[in-house]
Amino acid sequence: MTEEESLLAKLNELAITWRMQDHDAVFTVEESTALHELIPGAHTKNLFLKDAGGQFWLVTAPHDARVDLKALPSRVGSKKLSFGKADDMERLLGVMPGSVTPLAAMNDAEGAVRVVLDARLADQDWVNVHPLRNTATLGLSGPDLIKFLSAVGHEVSIVEVPAPQ
Repeated sequence: MTEEESLLAKLNELAITWRMQDHDAVFTVEESTALHELIPGAHTKNLFLKDAGGQFWLVTAPHDARVDLKALPSRVGSKKLSFGKADDMERLLGVMPGSVTPLAAMNDAEGAVRVVLDARLADQDWVNVHPLRNTATLGLSGPDLIKFLSAVGHEVSIVEVPAPQ
């Protein structure tokens, strides 16, 4: 069974309603904006971060959110944050840059990555994320995303992700 098949099986096992749309590869939020008209719901950006203490973080926010990395640590209880390295992302989450998704937390069996979800997404009817690859978009509800993450061993911190002042 592929990782994606395992992901979809877990969603089905949890009775989570989802929909998926295949498309050309997108590597950045800017590249994905053309899809917004075709795929209804909240679109996301995902930041793989590491704090000064060595803790890894995966932050999911609305696609158009500007994230203040200087203010974010006080919201999530971390030390100074910076972007994580691609090899750490691949090792811990099993995805490459451009395919980052909160669903990849299922690959983090050790619980090395803390997951943060922007409060604006937590109760959305449809939250669109990658299904472990950047050639498709998978939509599910905010509550179901939280349910999935909890089921794969990741309690989600729901915070108002700060914007730069």
